[in-house]
Amino acid sequence: MIMSKTSRRTTLRLLTCGTLALSFALALPAPGEALAEELPPPEDPRFVTALLDQIDDMHRGDSSHGLMQMKVQTKHWTRSMAMETWSLGEKRSLVRILEPKKERGTATLKVEDDLFTYLAKTGRTIKITGAMMGGSWMGSHFTNDDLVKGTRLAEDFETTVKDGPVTAGEPTYALTLVAKPDAPVVWGKIEIIVRKSDLMPARETFYDEDGEALRLLEFSEYRTVDNRSFPVRMRMTPLDKPGEFTEIRYAKMEFNAGLTRDFFSLQRLKSL
Repeated sequence: MIMSKTSRRTTLRLLTCGTLALSFALALPAPGEALAEELPPPEDPRFVTALLDQIDDMHRGDSSHGLMQMKVQTKHWTRSMAMETWSLGEKRSLVRILEPKKERGTATLKVEDDLFTYLAKTGRTIKITGAMMGGSWMGSHFTNDDLVKGTRLAEDFETTVKDGPVTAGEPTYALTLVAKPDAPVVWGKIEIIVRKSDLMPARETFYDEDGEALRLLEFSEYRTVDNRSFPVRMRMTPLDKPGEFTEIRYAKMEFNAGLTRDFFSLQRLKSL
């Protein structure tokens, strides 16, 4: 069920505090045909569900390996990190810090709905509990829950679609998603702007149950790899903290990396 107003406000404060939901899992896109070509036409009743599934799975996929950079800007400090990522489907992923040197080896492992963090400095492995899911992931504006992302937009929200604003010269669709009464979600409403040309998201705005906008996720630098389009750069902005943001940019991608389920283990988490 949707959380009570008090518990949801507590969670929302955690979501926007700290210093990465993508609304997304941190897996890389899988090879194959561009998803936009596989969707039903807009007049088809199946279009909305297919489009929401595409957005959910945009950075999930088959076996993949890549490098990404993350920059976190807060009121008091700026932090930059380089990371290596591995993924297998949407249920298994591993992210390891490469730089800065003092944090090298710190890593996050996702297996099914479980999330673990290995702290290289202390050699400790921590399982992220439900109470910790709203906390900041690696000091960013993304949360641990953004990585797990167990919900599906098409299942948990009622959606309406209309023509949206022209964004960066691109005609768009504007999707308004309102949480279903029994959905296990934090957000009361999500607004998504999708480019008509390739059906890629341009931005997502997240609202609480009182209609207040709290987070903005923006996408840019669209690329095509193995005939599949996706945004290389993503920026999350907490709207109650002017000037703060977290930006992620994929720097390198490898598909069909030959990974198996055994790769995503606690032993691997500690040994990388």
